[in-house]
Formats: sequence, structure tokens, C-alpha cells
Amino acid sequence: MRENKPSGFKIMARLIWLVKPLTAVMLLGILLGTLGHLCAIFVTVIGAEGVVMVAQSFENPVLQKTVPKLFGILVAVGVLRGLFHYGEQYCNHYIAFRILAIIRHKVFEKLRILCPAKLEGKEKGNLITMITSDIELLEVFFAHTISPIAIGVLVSLLMTIFIGMQYPIAGIIAAIAYVTVGGMIPVSNEIESAGAGLRFRTEFAKMNSFILGALYGVDETIQFRAGKDTLEQLNNRGEDLADTKETLVGFEKNQKSLTNLSIQLFSIIVLGVMLVAYSKDKVSFEQVIIATVSMMSSFGPVVALAALSNNLNQTLACGKRVLDLLDEEPLVAEIDDGIDLEMVANARGNIATVNNVSFAYEDVDVLKNISLDIKKGKILGIHGASGSGKSTLLRLLMRFWDTDAGQIHYYDKLDGPVEIDYINTQSLRDNQSFVTQDTWVSHDTIANNIAVGKPDATKEEIISAAKKASIHDFITSLSHGYDTVIGELGSTLSGGEKQRIGIARAFLHGGNMILMDEPTSSLDSLNEGIILKSLKEEASDKTVVLVSHRKSTMGVADTVVEIEQ
Repeated sequence: MRENKPSGFKIMARLIWLVKPLTAVMLLGILLGTLGHLCAIFVTVIGAEGVVMVAQSFENPVLQKTVPKLFGILVAVGVLRGLFHYGEQYCNHYIAFRILAIIRHKVFEKLRILCPAKLEGKEKGNLITMITSDIELLEVFFAHTISPIAIGVLVSLLMTIFIGMQYPIAGIIAAIAYVTVGGMIPVSNEIESAGAGLRFRTEFAKMNSFILGALYGVDETIQFRAGKDTLEQLNNRGEDLADTKETLVGFEKNQKSLTNLSIQLFSIIVLGVMLVAYSKDKVSFEQVIIATVSMMSSFGPVVALAALSNNLNQTLACGKRVLDLLDEEPLVAEIDDGIDLEMVANARGNIATVNNVSFAYEDVDVLKNISLDIKKGKILGIHGASGSGKSTLLRLLMRFWDTDAGQIHYYDKLDGPVEIDYINTQSLRDNQSFVTQDTWVSHDTIANNIAVGKPDATKEEIISAAKKASIHDFITSLSHGYDTVIGELGSTLSGGEKQRIGIARAFLHGGNMILMDEPTSSLDSLNEGIILKSLKEEASDKTVVLVSHRKSTMGVADTVVEIEQ
């Protein structure tokens, strides 16, 4: 329990720091909110004052002229309450949605930097939950937490002074009441429920990951009649989530009960103290009414603070998950102060060399003392069994990971051989095109899916790339051609068609080097031959590194390197 308190305050401090660029708007919202709550309180106080004056006007005709003015003030204060409240909510939500946009930008930027090494094996459902619901829940913090805390403190301070002006002891009691209801109760509740809040968000993210995985594998679930088992697992996870939610509801009930009890108790105490003072002629009857009504009607801001703790446990849990992601350091840091590569061949015709490179995933050795030359304008085939490290070698050439030992050099026009660690990351990416084994496609048109390789490509460039990848004829046979929308995750395409879209992207992207990881693994022999023929013809001015476990694929290569595990 003790560990959660400083962690919670630290998370709040870091989240509040994000509001710094919008400080002026935040201060305006706090001012409007404070004035709005004071108006709401004094509507009741002025109303009570009016009732007293009406009663006294029967004995004092002079007061009869004051009563209409008082009710005019009452109406004006009520209208101002509405205007101030609207202004406060506008400012707070403006800040909230601006900050959420900034956080989403930071999260996507961090994910881009962490990819692919740090995100390898991460649950996709967990990441989706963080990007969507976790960040969305932070809206509660920025719109309904920061400003209410400041407003609660200011209003409580002003009302303590006002009630103290009626009778000092009543003012002291009011201060104790505000601290108890708005401070001690919510802080205590947040400390007690913080663990449950973090557990709920974690279980919720795991539930999303499970559902996402079940949807991906629905065909296999039906085929192998695993639906009953999947449903049972889903029910078990749902019950665990419901149990955690019930725990949070229990904390919320206890907090509300304690808050309401405290409000009633302190209101009665102030009334009793004021009646005792009235009996001793220390205060007037009017002051008794004003102090008591002020006390009863002034708990709104601190009750809002007390209620915050019910959602704050989940909000801070979401904040912690988001901030933890933003704090993660990439396994491979991007280079932006190095050399912009202009890839050329050296005297031996090499544009890149791999010298005694070794690499391991944690304790599992994958590559050991690998050396090879990559010739300009040639196709280098890398052949080996699955798991021998072929794909890993491609990722090292792209610096998705850093080598454990040895060096990879690229040849620059001005600087000659340059270690990959000194090449600007963006420049390296511009020089390379990568065709993965499992081509990702989005729920969009075929043209836009190919244009991933070059977002500003013209229609003519997209068609040219598709022709080089031998998929143009297939696309034109569709009812909407290049404007045909692909189903989610490419459900309307075969594996070979998706791979050819990946190859089209590589041709569209350009660059001097094309890295291909099992580009024909989902193709039959006929289509494989078409792709390899197209690759040989269209990539004559490119350097191609072609990885495959198929010997037939290696037939197109100028040089073949065997990799054994």
C-alpha cells in the first residue's frame, strides 16, 4: 500500500506537467469554476437571507423595499452561475482534448521508435487498449480532476473565511470539514483502491488481447471445435474482471457513505455551535441561518473531489501504463546526427559487407561469425532451413537490431565504408525496401495499400509498381480495379496476392537495395516463376537480398549463400 501513494502523486504530477502549454486556459477555467461554485452557494445563502428578511419585513416596513432587490440579485447570481459553469467546462474540455491529441501523438511516435525490437512479442490487444480506452480515460483527469482540485481548494478557503466572519469557531469547523471531505477521505480511498484500479486496467487489456486473438483464429476454432473451450476461457476472464470491478464498486460505496455521513455530521455541528453562540448573544439569528446554510450548501466542490477517487484509481492506472510506455527506451536508438548515405559500390563491386557478425535473442544464439559481400546490381540469395537466422540477417541489415559482434558496412559516395551505426536511420530506410514474409494490408483500397511504399505516389507510379510485381492483371480484373477495398487483414485476398502487394510496395518505394524475406512462400510454382522472372527483369538496377528456404527460389540469384543453424 505504501508504494502506491508516492507513485500516484508522481503520476499526477507528470500528467499535470503536460498541461504547461495550456496554463492560461487552465487558469481561466479555474477562475470561472471558482466563481461559478460561489454563485451556486450564494444562491442558497441569498435565498435564506431573503426568507429571513421577508419574515422581518412584517415588523419592519423599511425592509419591504429591500426584498425585491434581493430577489433580483438572486436571479442575477443564478444566471451568472450558468455562464461561469459553461465557461469552466469549455476551458477544461478544450484542455483535455488538446492534451489527449498530444499524448496520442507522443504514444504513436514512441511506438514507431520502439519498433520492431522492443515491441516484438507484445500483445496487440494490450497496445490497442492503451491507445484507445486508456488514453480516452485520461480525459477524466484533465477535464474533471486538475481544475476541480484547484477550485475545491479556493472555494473552501473563501467559504472558511466567510463562515468565520459569522463566527470564528464555525469557520474553524468548516475548514476541518473541507479537509476531511475533500482531502482525507478521497486520498484514503485512492490509496486503498489503487491496486484494484491497476489490476482492472491490466485485466481489461488482457481481455482485449484474448478477444482479438480469438477473432484472428475463428476459422481454426470452428474447424477444431474449440468454441466451447474458447467460450469457457472468455467467461473465466469476464468473471475475474467482474470481481475486480465489484471490488472497485465496494470502495466507491464506502467512500460515498463516509462522505455523506461527514457532511451531515459537520453541518449539524456548525448548527449546534451557532445555536449555542446565539443563546449567549454572541451572534444574531441571521448569522445562525447564514452560517448554517453556507455550511450545508458549500460542500459541492469538495464532494466532487471525494468522488474523483472513485475513478482516479483507474485514471492513474491508465496514466501509469501510458507513461511507462513513453519512458521505455528503444533497444535500437535511431541515428539522426550521422551520415546521409549515398549508396555506391566499392572497387570490388560491393555496396555492403557483413564481417564476422554474431547475434543472439537473449541467450539463444542465432547467427555466429557470418560474413558475406553484397554486390551492386546483383541478386544475393540466402538459403537455409527455417530458424537458421536468414530473416534475422535481413533485420540486422536494416538495423532493426544491433549486432552482438562484428560489423556491417555500407559504402557511401563520399565517406567510403561506413559502419551501419553511423548512418542516419531515415537515410538507411530511404535506401532500402523490405518485403516481409507476412504482408500486412489494411481495410482500404488496393491503390492505397500499394501506396504505403510511397504515400505521395501518383496513380501511374502505383500501376507501374503493380505491373513489376505481376499483380496488375489481377487488380484490373476486379470490378472496381485499383479502387477495390480489401477486407480487414486482407481477408478477401489470397496469401500470394497479399505478398505481391508487398512486392509492389517495394518497387514503388524505390531505393538501391531490396530485402525480401520469403517473398514467394505463399505462391504456387507458376506464380513463383512469374514473380522471380519479373524480379530478375525489373530489378536489374537494384541490389536484391533474397531470403528463402526454397531451393527453387534461389534459381534467380546470381550468388547463393548457405546458412546453417
